Amino acid sequence: MSGTFDVAVTGVGLVTSAGIGVQASWERILRGEPTATTDPGLAGLGLPVDFSCRVPDFNAAELLDRRSAWRQERFTHLALYAAREAVADAKLDPATWDGARVSVIMGNALGGTPTYEAQLAALREDGVSAVTPMLIPMIGQGGSTGFVSMDCGARGPSWSVSSACASGVTALGTARDLLQKGICDVVIAGGSESALSPLITAGFARMGAMSTRCDDPAAASRPFDVDRDGFVASEGAGVLVLERMDDALARGAHVRAKLSGYGSTSDAFHVSAPRPDGSGAEAAIRMALADAGVSPEEVDHVNAHGTSTPLNDLNEAKVVRRIFGDRPVVTSVKGSVGHSLGGAGAIESVCAVLSVEQGLVPATANLVNQDPQIELDVVTGEPRRMPVHVAINNSFGFGGANAVVVFTK
Repeated sequence: MSGTFDVAVTGVGLVTSAGIGVQASWERILRGEPTATTDPGLAGLGLPVDFSCRVPDFNAAELLDRRSAWRQERFTHLALYAAREAVADAKLDPATWDGARVSVIMGNALGGTPTYEAQLAALREDGVSAVTPMLIPMIGQGGSTGFVSMDCGARGPSWSVSSACASGVTALGTARDLLQKGICDVVIAGGSESALSPLITAGFARMGAMSTRCDDPAAASRPFDVDRDGFVASEGAGVLVLERMDDALARGAHVRAKLSGYGSTSDAFHVSAPRPDGSGAEAAIRMALADAGVSPEEVDHVNAHGTSTPLNDLNEAKVVRRIFGDRPVVTSVKGSVGHSLGGAGAIESVCAVLSVEQGLVPATANLVNQDPQIELDVVTGEPRRMPVHVAINNSFGFGGANAVVVFTK
């Protein structure tokens, strides 16, 4: 096994419904604890779904600062916290680095939809003077990238990417390309989302994509279970600090794992459904493996997209089985923290990195009766302790976006 170009993961940051920070999130994700609860922002509105996975007790004024709290949307708050944690974890100091050689690449799917909805209501009720002057920078998908760049003085090429629910992984692949081309020396990369608004919830519900298990929200997200009925919307952010391996080793950095491969394809088939034969997802996985220089037989763990929707889980399982057989240990963390859209791939990539580093694969929450058509070794009950030398993380999005990354020991 020899990758063509290894990138060192030297720092990670997480904000999820399982907790604020890597340690708090990882402990609950490992145990497969579900976090979905009735959402006060959705309850009593006549929606078919009134629950979600919100980040508990996230007070931006206290965790960041008061200026950030009012100038930024919540998806940017989450990204900023995770980015600060990741940079600190990498033992890097923005006060001393060469900002011109630092880039920020963040993924996001929907931008600041809660602010958009609230400000539209304010406009209709009270007129133009009621609209915040920060509306445009708050709702744009580039908000997280811009504010993270300003926060740490990153003056290298920085932008946001949007490939629906594959955005977080697309950001990592883009970051890897920047490092490979020598355009920068450090990339802060990941994804964030906070789109738990009535309109977005109504839209997903009308598509039939969401679980309607309102009588038992905690059990609603159940990837690979025979009784799965849709995804549970969540919010969160995942951020990784990436450097060229030689640079990381030269400064004595702790390397958590290597980002060794990336693959991306488009189904070019349907706005929300995957190709029935799974050929687009399969091509992305095989591309990532070839890029990393690893064979299917070397993959120990698959951190699945695993949305808990009837169609996605079965389609992904068939692709994984076709490529890898029944050897890799599979998990989906969405059973625990739900589906955070543009943030999901980055959150799950942090989890894959931790699995490689610690030799622990999280349990899949709420998997009680595995669908007999899903012929995979899916972790349930408690985390699986095992050597993880190679792990892949799958992310698939509306519009047919497929993105896969390979992490190695």
